[in-house]
Amino acid sequence: MVSATESSDGLRIRPARKSDLGILVDFMARLAMHVAGGAPRTLRRAERKRLRELLAAALEDQDRLVVVAALPEVGPVGMAYIYVWRSQGIWEQLDDLELKSGVIDDVWVEPDYRKLGIFRAMLAELLAFAEQHDVQELILEYSLSNREAEATWSRLGFQPTGVRAAAFTANVRKAISAGQ
Repeated sequence: MVSATESSDGLRIRPARKSDLGILVDFMARLAMHVAGGAPRTLRRAERKRLRELLAAALEDQDRLVVVAALPEVGPVGMAYIYVWRSQGIWEQLDDLELKSGVIDDVWVEPDYRKLGIFRAMLAELLAFAEQHDVQELILEYSLSNREAEATWSRLGFQPTGVRAAAFTANVRKAISAGQ
C-alpha cells in the first residue's frame, strides 16, 4: 500500500479514493482530448459511467494503483495510474519465469500546474508501488503525435521497444473479404 506523501510546498500525492472518481474521469477525458488534439468536449453519460466503473474497480485491486496530486487551496491537479501485468516471458528465455511489468496507463497534470515537479512526484509513487510488487520493467504507451510525452518519457530512460498497430475490425473484415 502506498501512503500519502507531502512536499515542502504542500503538494500531496495520495492514493485515489472513491470521492475522486468524478475528477479522475475528467482528467482522463482531458488526456484523451490532449492526445487527439481535439477541442474539449463532454463525455457521453454511458462513457462517463464506464470510466467511473473501471476506476472504481482499480481502487479495489491490490495490483493497481491510482494516485492523485493535490495542491493546497487548489485541490486535485493530476493523476497517475499503474497496474501489474504478469506474463510468462517465453519470448525472452526458455526457462519458466513469470515476468511482472508495471503498465503505466494514464498520467495527467493540469496544464497550469506543469513544470512544478508534480509529474515526477507521481511517478515516484508509481515506481515505489512497482518495486513493492517485484516489477522488473515499466511499460507504457503514448501517441506518436504527443511529442511532449515522447520527450518526457525518453528523458526518464523509456525507449520504444516495438510497434503497436491498431485497426478497426470492420476494416480488417473488408480487407479479408477483398482478398488483400
